[in-house]
Amino acid sequence: MNVLIVDDHPMTVEGYINALSMAPFALNSPIFSKAHNCEEAYNCLTKNSLAKGSFDIAIIDKGLPGYEEKSILSGSDLAGFIKEIMPNCKIIMITAHTEVLVVYELYKNVRLDGLIIKNDITPEKLQQAVAEVLQGNSYKSITVQNCINDIWKKELMVEDYNRQILFYLSKGFKVKELEGVIFLTTSAIQKRIIRMKRAFDVTDDSGLVKEAIKQGFI
Repeated sequence: MNVLIVDDHPMTVEGYINALSMAPFALNSPIFSKAHNCEEAYNCLTKNSLAKGSFDIAIIDKGLPGYEEKSILSGSDLAGFIKEIMPNCKIIMITAHTEVLVVYELYKNVRLDGLIIKNDITPEKLQQAVAEVLQGNSYKSITVQNCINDIWKKELMVEDYNRQILFYLSKGFKVKELEGVIFLTTSAIQKRIIRMKRAFDVTDDSGLVKEAIKQGFI
């Protein structure tokens, strides 16, 4: 299995290699290639592509020194280039950024199979992330998931209908009674409640109301 690791800190690169050289991932007989900036990564990728080779997975840092000549200025640009020339290569991006909007933009706009905040990484978590994406799943570290949930909640709560639903539920209304006071069908109301439960990570209506009140949305 061919693995590309790109980070501008050589010690970090070696740390990732060491983590993936242990079982169970070591059973895949990984062959590691490494780069420390976008130019080195570009050259490594094009060399493999010309030789009709391909990487199975690439682990790349977000904040990489750019390669202006090719307009690859960050890890995000590099991810786009990888998907362009090696569409089957799985990409895990690692970033030190913890700002909610930055993380959400990466999640929404960059074609990634995994996204990890550096502070969340342990050898075990890196192995877990790699295993997940190689199985065709997406992987988000705990801080990434929290950032996404924060944005989802804010987006959901901007909608008047959602706030009305929560308000009436908090007043003791049953879901089937809401159609009479909110101009939506019961089916539409239920779909909105399901989305809100997912965003607030709860399983029932009373838990949803409690969390919405706790977090200041009603």
